[in-house]
Amino acid sequence: MRLVLCDTNRMLCEALGSVLEARGHRVLAITTRACDSVAAVAAHRPDICLLDLRFPDASGLDAAREIRRRQPETKIVVLSCLADPAALSAARKIGVAGYLRKDQKATAIVGALDVIGNGGKARNPQFLRQPRRPAIRPSEDPLGTLTPREAEVLRRIIAGQRTTQMAREMNLATSTLRSYIKTMLAKLGAHSRLQAAAIARQAPDRGKLAG
Repeated sequence: MRLVLCDTNRMLCEALGSVLEARGHRVLAITTRACDSVAAVAAHRPDICLLDLRFPDASGLDAAREIRRRQPETKIVVLSCLADPAALSAARKIGVAGYLRKDQKATAIVGALDVIGNGGKARNPQFLRQPRRPAIRPSEDPLGTLTPREAEVLRRIIAGQRTTQMAREMNLATSTLRSYIKTMLAKLGAHSRLQAAAIARQAPDRGKLAG
């Protein structure tokens, strides 16, 4: 299966892409802007375009419409944490092939893409509502458990930095950086960088990550 991944967070796409390629799929391009996603699909003609609904330069829905117009044989799969019924209704009218939430394991996302690639349908049943989480008191918020170094690592992941760039700018050995990442994921209860970024965006004290 040939794919183009489109999300503002390049690191999330790279993490997902590594799982896809380990399963024998090909990631042809990664884009972080809506306009670039349209161009990448036109250039590569992938089987599937994995597309977020939020971009700083334009709406993901507008990008989806343009992709459908220019490249109707490419299946569009929404990957988002946006639980807006109006946006999802508009996506259905455009003709997207699936709706998947970001805040799940990368392997679950890849499995759903396999189903779609084989002509099936994949929609998270909980997509129209936010995932249920226990009420979190400020003292229990997971971001509050991170050390300054771990918080910096998470902030850089959200910003889309690659492992090599993080290690270089933080003046750390790659093995040391991976240890920080592993500990940070455990504290957040996340299974992947993708899920960690989603948890951070929903956390009540996410302002702590401002740097």
